[in-house]
Amino acid sequence: MVRDLDNVLSELRGARMGDATSISCSEKEDFPWHLGIFDAHCHPTDTIASLDDVPKMKARALVIMSTRSEDQEIVRRFVDRYGVQSKHFDGHDGNSFDTELVPSFGWHPWFSYQIFDDSSSLHSEAKKIDSIHHYRSVLAPSPDDGFISTLPEPRSLSVFLNQLRGNLKKFPYALVGEVGIDRSFRLPTQWTHDDDAKRDANITPGGREGRRLSPYRVQIDHQRKILGAQLGLAGELGRPVSVHGVAAHGLVYETLKETWQGHEKKVLSKRERKRRTSADNAHAIEAAGDSTGAREEDRTFQPKPYPPRICLHSYSGPSDALKQYLDPSIPATIYFSFSRLVNFSNRSEKAVEVVKAVPNDKILVESDLHSAGDEMDSLLEDVTRLICKIKGWSLNEGVQLLKSNWKRFVFGEHAID
Repeated sequence: MVRDLDNVLSELRGARMGDATSISCSEKEDFPWHLGIFDAHCHPTDTIASLDDVPKMKARALVIMSTRSEDQEIVRRFVDRYGVQSKHFDGHDGNSFDTELVPSFGWHPWFSYQIFDDSSSLHSEAKKIDSIHHYRSVLAPSPDDGFISTLPEPRSLSVFLNQLRGNLKKFPYALVGEVGIDRSFRLPTQWTHDDDAKRDANITPGGREGRRLSPYRVQIDHQRKILGAQLGLAGELGRPVSVHGVAAHGLVYETLKETWQGHEKKVLSKRERKRRTSADNAHAIEAAGDSTGAREEDRTFQPKPYPPRICLHSYSGPSDALKQYLDPSIPATIYFSFSRLVNFSNRSEKAVEVVKAVPNDKILVESDLHSAGDEMDSLLEDVTRLICKIKGWSLNEGVQLLKSNWKRFVFGEHAID
């Protein structure tokens, strides 16, 4: 294990876990890898060499994120080698593991400053923009010319969205992500000679790579524009989204809400729900006799302004904020994923309470790790055991539930038919 699981569980017991201390999932129980373990969010493309370890892993499938210009092509390349071929797959066959990858393409809020918004009439024909003016308008405090000279040439939002559209169309099971809002992030400082000497050739360029942090942050309005544009494309193409939110839970919710405003579902009374169920059953019988074999969801898909399914990855908001996301009038389905690295890295009573409050059919697990291999498997096992323990599930029951949730999030409601 990455860290002794007994110690982690002891720490959790030290928090006020209520009846979670008496639940049935034992940390000593053999782990059911054969049933299929599914990672909802990870970054193995940050350590390129580790991707060769994907075929050796025990996890059944990984949703691998892209975040910036340097990793979009890496995701494409490795999904061409190991990408999932069908949504109709289950656990392992007992003889081999055959880990498969699901791609996710998007632009992370940490790198949103590298994109200029050309959606207004002032910039609609622009493919380039004055770098100094752009970076001074999207970074706070306003950076000096020396710092700006170390930053990449900003790219057009419309050009990026066209590239994103192309990736999503090439890979029919691809998600949009990682996208979001982060109020805490600060840009790293410019490279020094000492920094450059310490660089690891195995690490994908473009990230922090051990540099100190500057005082500069990305303006929230700009982050929201870049997020909103990607959410819109996800809605247009009917793709799920993996969302990052740090110190910005209210802003993330408001940005998501803007996409479905005016499209809320009518909340039916009990009588109306009963009537609707009868009608749906009759329609299902009729559809079963359809000789074309096409599913209703395939025949009736229409672009929407909001994504059909949204995962709030490594969700760190309070439990009382769950209510707004679980409002039955929201037309998108909201999932919440949890990781050992973010949610259970220390004594976290809040994380325990949130996990207990999330509906059983809306919870996912993730590693959020930056390299593939044994450590990723260990993190997935750890967080799965923890979720099962908090929820009061046996390991077999929990793994089956988490698998079903992952398949519905990635592929849609009919994925487990």
